[in-house]
Amino acid sequence: MNKSEFVAELAKKTGQTQAAVTEIVNAMPSTIAKAIKKGDKLSLFGFGTFEVQKRAARQGRNPATGESIKIKASKSPKFKAAKAFKDMV
Repeated sequence: MNKSEFVAELAKKTGQTQAAVTEIVNAMPSTIAKAIKKGDKLSLFGFGTFEVQKRAARQGRNPATGESIKIKASKSPKFKAAKAFKDMV
């Protein structure tokens, strides 16, 4: 299913226009990113939880040369599916 098929299905299920649903779907990624960037955890009941995962700085190794390198600390988005969502799939 691609984005336009997803929008059409949501519009059919909610009775909204495809234009209104498209606007909502387009706003979701930036809204989720804004919430978790502040350090908040975003929980959508029955779907899952979005949060920031922090990775500490560590030593690594360049596989081509075997040289030891330092990997900086980083943050990445994490999604954990809810049990109800997992059970549906």
